[in-house]
Amino acid sequence: MDNRSVSILIPFKNTAEFIPECIQSIIGQTYNEWEILAVNDHATDNSPNILNAYAQRDARIKVFKNDGKGIIEALRTAYSRSKGTYITRMDSDDIMSPKKMELMVNSLKNHGPGHVALGKVKYFSKDGVGDGYKSYEKWLNHLTEKGTNYCEIYKECVIPSPCWMVHREDLEKAGSFSSERYPEDYDLAFRFYEQGLNCIPTHDLLHFWRDYDHRTSRTSEHYAQNYFLDIKLYYFLKLDRDDHCPLVLWGAGKKGKTLAKKLLKKNIAFTWVCNNSNKIGLDIYDKKMYRYPEITKLGKAQIIITVANKEAQVFIKDYLLALGKKTAQDFFFFC
Repeated sequence: MDNRSVSILIPFKNTAEFIPECIQSIIGQTYNEWEILAVNDHATDNSPNILNAYAQRDARIKVFKNDGKGIIEALRTAYSRSKGTYITRMDSDDIMSPKKMELMVNSLKNHGPGHVALGKVKYFSKDGVGDGYKSYEKWLNHLTEKGTNYCEIYKECVIPSPCWMVHREDLEKAGSFSSERYPEDYDLAFRFYEQGLNCIPTHDLLHFWRDYDHRTSRTSEHYAQNYFLDIKLYYFLKLDRDDHCPLVLWGAGKKGKTLAKKLLKKNIAFTWVCNNSNKIGLDIYDKKMYRYPEITKLGKAQIIITVANKEAQVFIKDYLLALGKKTAQDFFFFC
């Protein structure tokens, strides 16, 4: 491996029907200085045999058994065997665009350490892509075009898990794959944010993200909404919470109530507001629900917003901006 090499970490489990297309998309890259570290996470199908056959034909492809169990342990196993200057990961059921490696390496070369190379993504599925994934794709790509991914990091994962690349030294500073928190890709995005790694803007579509009904992110409990909320709250309290400011929770739907319970359990004081006339004045979990103008009485408050309705989000943002509040500093959308 030379100092331009890329290590591609690929955990895999029971994706035999997709692996050939994935590996061929890497072999067909316009950039050739790469190695694949493919880790078998206890597959029960033919996927290990398929990858072993590729490894026999191409010395850049290496296959290992997971030292533990699950995707985090698989990524640790792959990373511990890697030698590349640049590190990226890939899902074994996805497809790279032909110039993905070339463009990402050039991006990191041009900008140097302290940066994350990204690419736009596109979902595809033989059964058609649902509106939720289309919406996420559009939102994510819009952020990537501007390199402003972190400004909405508390909404959803702003770094596409199979479409980032960093210098090895920067991944080390961010703790690589040492964290036990799921979803692991969202946790890593927060650690990139914590380290101040700058997202390099791009308009290039570099990754094709496959969706299907038994995909891990659809079936594993580790990707349930409560895990997302736990990570959001953990990093908000660690990175962005100003204890000198009153805390406000805006929203009394399912996520709002879940987050309220988490705050109460941590003995964190907050004022709870909403614009739902049916809930204003009620005591929920022994907390009084106020109308949202209560915010104006609290001075320089920090506001967590759990309202999912898009039109309501626009109203809330406009209202808070009119009060002189700043996004990602004074108010944070958690959905």
